[in-house]
Amino acid sequence: MDQIQIRQLKLNVVLGVYPRERKAPQAVIVDLALHTNLQAAGRSDRLTDTIDYAALIARVRKAAAKSRCKLLEALAERIAGLCLREPRIAAVDVSVAKPGALPGIGVAVAICRSRARRASDGIDAIG
Repeated sequence: MDQIQIRQLKLNVVLGVYPRERKAPQAVIVDLALHTNLQAAGRSDRLTDTIDYAALIARVRKAAAKSRCKLLEALAERIAGLCLREPRIAAVDVSVAKPGALPGIGVAVAICRSRARRASDGIDAIG
């Protein structure tokens, strides 16, 4: 399966378990690999034959700004659910990094979700 990769998407989100983490938005970095078939777009050179990644990024930014997840894992699941609402995306790899998770240490989670798993698990978008 082909991929569109979105790298180093910087988001400011309220995220964390501890009260000090929930006082103000923190920077996280998201990487996405959107699994899709790119043959039609490669042949036609038309945006309508592929995923409008600029529009998807705007939806992720908007939803993440409203998010109040405590865990990186929960934010990653919600981003995956949002991506899988796009009919052309068969699966998505999501990595969410929190550079300042601990003093001098960054932490990240990475998940892979597919359309079939979304249907069976009821994964939904950020809300």
